Amino acid sequence: MGVGDYPMAVSFHWLSSNCNLEATFRMKRNNFSAVNKVVQSSPVVKQPKRGLCSSLRQTHALSVLLDWGTLPHHVILQIFQYLPLIDRARASSVCRRWNEVFHIPDLWRKFEFELNQSATSYFKSTHPDLIQQIIKKHAAHLQYVSFKVDSSTESAEAACDILSQLVNCSIQTLGLISTAKPSFMNVPKSHFVSALTVVFVNSKSLSSIKIEDTPVDDPSLKILVANNSDTLRLLKMSSCPHVSSDGILCVADHCQGLRELALNYYILSDEILLALSSETHVNLEHLRIDVVSENPGQIKFHSIKKRSWDALIKHSPRVNVVMYFFLYEEEFEAFFKEETPVTHLYFGRSVSRAILGRIGLNCPRLIELVVCANGLLPLDSELIRIAKHCKNLTSLGLSECEVSCSAFVEFVRLCGRRLTQLSIMEEVLVPDDRYTPDEVHTEVSKHLGRVWFPDVMPIW
Repeated sequence: MGVGDYPMAVSFHWLSSNCNLEATFRMKRNNFSAVNKVVQSSPVVKQPKRGLCSSLRQTHALSVLLDWGTLPHHVILQIFQYLPLIDRARASSVCRRWNEVFHIPDLWRKFEFELNQSATSYFKSTHPDLIQQIIKKHAAHLQYVSFKVDSSTESAEAACDILSQLVNCSIQTLGLISTAKPSFMNVPKSHFVSALTVVFVNSKSLSSIKIEDTPVDDPSLKILVANNSDTLRLLKMSSCPHVSSDGILCVADHCQGLRELALNYYILSDEILLALSSETHVNLEHLRIDVVSENPGQIKFHSIKKRSWDALIKHSPRVNVVMYFFLYEEEFEAFFKEETPVTHLYFGRSVSRAILGRIGLNCPRLIELVVCANGLLPLDSELIRIAKHCKNLTSLGLSECEVSCSAFVEFVRLCGRRLTQLSIMEEVLVPDDRYTPDEVHTEVSKHLGRVWFPDVMPIW
């Protein structure tokens, strides 16, 4: 008798410890008789005399209401959808009817495979027997699939083995997630690409793909485009070293419905932006660009022409352009020399005052700015310039940098109540002859129209 066959308690015996769920669900009619006696003997309400047949009918009707096994399929289905997989499996052993609902396709459209090595991870893992039963009985029902793996190569290889068996699926969304270091990068490239292309070829309706930090390559992207060009809407593939600009350009040229794209800056090109701006392409909604340096001082970044950015904004005026920077100060030379339509900026390492000054002049669409580190010189003039020129700015986060209290109050006054998110570490604020850090919150609260205090720890 396999996992998923009635009764489920046999297959899920390893889940039954410390669980009384079955006893709770097995409410029988004889429980109701005791309740009925209490109600009838209550002095509050005088019970009228009834005939024997009438009393039996009432008892039977109320017993049916309390017999969970008679609930309609759609009601049980709704309950099951709120239960974690383990509890759902336990509940399926209550009766045959509940076990039937356990195998309804709607319950298997969304599934997350959790693959962890017990010796190195405290996270739970999907049981191998259950994985095989899902592949055997429910592969055709899977539509929204994700794989969450730990840092071990064994877990990533297990995920690839499962992918290679999904030959009868119609997956719409696929996500590969490494909870620690990118373990998929340790899998042989040929093994990973072979498994991934099984899904690309057989699904033919993929709309969302998140395959960041993986060894996906240009040929596999061409297979993706050949089979899913009409349906692809979201593609996230930052930190994929085997993908080039040509591979992304192929996606941009043929997937005219693509609305969200995440990639590394080194493969972003003018040609890609122009392809995303073509008349036949839908309006892009979200473009995320990770600017990462692994070897300080050894990487020179190319520049994107202003006309390419202008073409993108003309075609997709509401697109969010999000840029994450993990660079050293000497590596910023190529950025923000001309007007750049970035809306969200995050600096994970130190950024110079000169670059922040450029942002104030050349980033008029800026909505959110987060600076996690800076030098020892105050950022007074740079922040005030940003407040004056970035009229859409609504969110600011500052940490490990310095701003005088007076300059910060002036920044908030210039921005006013459009600042909906203001996260400033308390050590950032430097007292001067006008304000102390304790006095700043009063002035800032007045300009914001709400109570505000500096943070003791970052929230971004």
